[in-house]
Amino acid sequence: MHRSRRLYLNRRYRHAVSVHPALVMMARRPEPGRVKTRLCPPLTPEQATALYEAFLYDLTALLRSVRGVQPIIAYAPETAADYFASLAPDFAHRPQVGADLGERMAAITNALLNEGAPAVVVIGSDSPDLPVTFIEQAIAELTNGGDLVLGPASDGGYYPVGLRQPAPTLFTDVTMSTPTVLRDTLVIAEQLRLKTSLLPLWYDIDTFTDLHRLIASSASLTHTRPLLEHVLAQAGG
Repeated sequence: MHRSRRLYLNRRYRHAVSVHPALVMMARRPEPGRVKTRLCPPLTPEQATALYEAFLYDLTALLRSVRGVQPIIAYAPETAADYFASLAPDFAHRPQVGADLGERMAAITNALLNEGAPAVVVIGSDSPDLPVTFIEQAIAELTNGGDLVLGPASDGGYYPVGLRQPAPTLFTDVTMSTPTVLRDTLVIAEQLRLKTSLLPLWYDIDTFTDLHRLIASSASLTHTRPLLEHVLAQAGG
């Protein structure tokens, strides 16, 4: 390829990366014994896995409904590329990199921001009925000059995190999956003098009790709802 043509393509690629905020879903390939283990029992590992896969389908539909973003799946394990390419062929896909969740979240946010994304919003894959308005609010906060946006989760963590500049210590200096994740993150944000905003409270699906809240949700949940009704009936819930 001619050098000037190659440079033009490179410039065009960099511009495309930086036009829209990146909306990232952290996800794991559904495998029995590796996903939603806190639902077992009363669910079997196979039921929990099927339910998690339904979450993924509904969440990819949710991400597609958000306008003006680059949807990306950050997946694990590294061998899961084909699965996620089949799940969402219209999304970008990247393997998660890092020894633990904090390192992996730091890695994906750093990489996308350094590549030119104007902002990055990261969600998990445990809230299939997450209101799209919450994601839109997170993006708006960052677009309007905020440095950090967090959505408090009922378990003490957060359900999305959004950044406009790399801040890896927000993830690496916090012990993840504890009841103080949000509080500890806010302390670091204050030390970094980040302009921070909070979204409304929401919840993750971690326990069997959470499934009852999910079944009562007004969200359509095309994939999750029929399977959940069947699973709850089988489990006597």
